[in-house]
Amino acid sequence: MVKYFTSIVIVLLIIINSAWAQLPPVFSAERSREATTTSTTRRYLSPEKILWKTPNADINIVNEKRLVQAGNGQADLSNANMCVLKSSKDLHPALLLDFGKELQGGLQLITGMYPNHKPVRLRLRFGESVSEAMSDVEPIHNATNDHAMRDMIVEVPWLGKLEVGNTGFRFVRIDLIDDNIELQLKEVRAIFNFRDIPYVGSFHSSDSLLNKIWLTGAYTVHLNMQDYLWDGIKRDRLVWMGDMHPETSTIAAVFGNNPVVPKSLDLARNITPLPNYMNGMVPYSMWWIIIQHDWYMHNGDLVYLKEQKDYLKGLLNLLMSKIDKNNSEQLEGGRFLDWPSSEDPKAIHAGLQALLVMTLNAGKELSLILKDQETAKNCEKAVNRLKKNVPDPGQSKQAAALLAISGLMPAQQVNKEVIGVDGVKNFSTFYGYYMLQAKAKAGDYQGSLDAIREFWGAMIKLGATTFWEDFNMDWLPNAGRIDQLVPEGKKDIHSSYGAYCYIGFRLSLCHGWAAGPTPWLTEHVLGIKVMAPGCKEIKIEPHLGDLKFAEGTFPTPFGILKVKHTKLTNGHIKSEISAPKGVKIIH
Repeated sequence: MVKYFTSIVIVLLIIINSAWAQLPPVFSAERSREATTTSTTRRYLSPEKILWKTPNADINIVNEKRLVQAGNGQADLSNANMCVLKSSKDLHPALLLDFGKELQGGLQLITGMYPNHKPVRLRLRFGESVSEAMSDVEPIHNATNDHAMRDMIVEVPWLGKLEVGNTGFRFVRIDLIDDNIELQLKEVRAIFNFRDIPYVGSFHSSDSLLNKIWLTGAYTVHLNMQDYLWDGIKRDRLVWMGDMHPETSTIAAVFGNNPVVPKSLDLARNITPLPNYMNGMVPYSMWWIIIQHDWYMHNGDLVYLKEQKDYLKGLLNLLMSKIDKNNSEQLEGGRFLDWPSSEDPKAIHAGLQALLVMTLNAGKELSLILKDQETAKNCEKAVNRLKKNVPDPGQSKQAAALLAISGLMPAQQVNKEVIGVDGVKNFSTFYGYYMLQAKAKAGDYQGSLDAIREFWGAMIKLGATTFWEDFNMDWLPNAGRIDQLVPEGKKDIHSSYGAYCYIGFRLSLCHGWAAGPTPWLTEHVLGIKVMAPGCKEIKIEPHLGDLKFAEGTFPTPFGILKVKHTKLTNGHIKSEISAPKGVKIIH
């Protein structure tokens, strides 16, 4: 019998392996990546504090401090040390919990033995800010359940456990709904879903604010590395290809090679047959090419790159066909840079002209690697044509940044006449990364550090633990913090601002496209720039500005690169570099 059973198992394994072997090469590779990317884990976190409870409800809320104690996720028969909520006809008690930082996940509730053995109804409200957790779903301040449920009514069991929710949040409000009900709560814990991966890259300098900004950008992207690489964990839980470039740049600087990137790139490709454009916007298909180039430079995965050859060639030919006789881009479809520039056709044209140059330059390099000489030559010819037509960006910092990065306009001129005007006024969270890159190309490293401190630092000073979908310096006067109940006379910054698709509470306070300072600080302050595919050559050229020192690490396929730069009394920089074997350092 044992031999018979073993023979059946062997035959089944042979059949399964044979079927797997029949899969097309690309599909097999994608299935392999799929198998390795279901790697999110969960941790349970008790709240750090109780920020608010129903006023004048001392007899209705007893022992709420129990909830900030560590739990074990298990109901038990001792029924000891419970938090008790009791409602009446006129009073329905509620608590507001603060879990200390932005999280992706849900909530676990452990109940005790209350008198009524029936399930008890609760209203749960998740919020990225205190005011969002205290809000109702309504059109005035635009609190919604779009993409993820953040306001819901649930039933908890008697002497049991309920796990519910899948959204981005830091704060949770719990309301007892029905009259004359008692609920005993043993624990209320956040379910934190994340990829349990090390922060291989690091940044530490003489400026604690810059250190915090670097880490906040890294954490913002880390939260969005779920089954796919999302843009936001509350809203925009989607693969937005253009928005991904600051994220993939951050991943390369912090985590190194991670399968969530190719999995997300492949999703965008697979659901976008040519001649369609990714996410319905022509520049997002261009960003796909740029990301493919940058990802290959960091990881040197030629096997993966070869899987893109046919689609890449078709997309490049499609884009090159959209250049008119005046050497001007005539890209149809969704014409978009970022939301703040979306009502300026002149800026969009200038930005797309520059972005097309950046795309075709990246496409040329990839085509040469893939031994597609014809496409590489066509890309070079198209770029030479585009360089003959340099549109005016007006005062758009978005368009001007791309013109500088692409080389269509001198970076110093762009920085002086557009990007550097009025400091960080008209910066944006997404294209702020490219504004910083353009300033660096102009040699304005000190101006970049000042901009990072002022713009991204302002979010941190308002209580942010992740960077936001949108932010404007005009919001700051008299603004309340997002981690407090808004005091009388202060502005509620979350409910009062935002535009386009992110008005009021719909505004995401954890958006991966806002993480640009993290890769920027690694590239320009630590001075780490990849010069050859797979990090085989890395140039080290630090720019400390007003910093006394900066040190950090960088993940490569060969191991961890370590650098430390110290400014000497004569102004010169002393660099200590430790590179793994296989990485050539240019210094």
